[in-house]
Amino acid sequence: MNLPKRKPTRLKNFDYSQNGYYFITVCTHNKRKILCDIVGEGLCALPTVKLTQIGEIVNEAVNYINSNYDGILVDKYVIMPNHIHLIISVQTGGHGDPPLQIYDVIGNFKSFTTYKYGQALWQRSFHDHIIREEKDYLKIWNYIDTNPQKWREDCFYIAES
Repeated sequence: MNLPKRKPTRLKNFDYSQNGYYFITVCTHNKRKILCDIVGEGLCALPTVKLTQIGEIVNEAVNYINSNYDGILVDKYVIMPNHIHLIISVQTGGHGDPPLQIYDVIGNFKSFTTYKYGQALWQRSFHDHIIREEKDYLKIWNYIDTNPQKWREDCFYIAES
């Protein structure tokens, strides 16, 4: 049986263990809205994130990255109903044997949270963007910071049926 070949999602010949900042997006399996609810929409209230039980586990797992991976820091993140955005700083200089790659960290994060959830939680891969300059970093930081307020305009938004 000939299965279709998946398009590679990583930048060819790029060393993902080198110092830098990475913008990561991970979507839930089938884009199910199970991580949080966006609440407080209205005339006076700014929309905010109210985490579900699995959303709380995802939040704890993000914080685990910060306290348990030397040279890896989640600089900014937001948990949305069906995806999570993160800015991850790698400051290891490729140390370790083998050097820790950003996809190792995300793979461990996805494995742990899926185990805690007890069924498929995430889509197979994740999207990454290498942040190359401060202007790009600030734009992404702002995007993450305002994502809950712009949920209905988000490319991952799926209206209730």
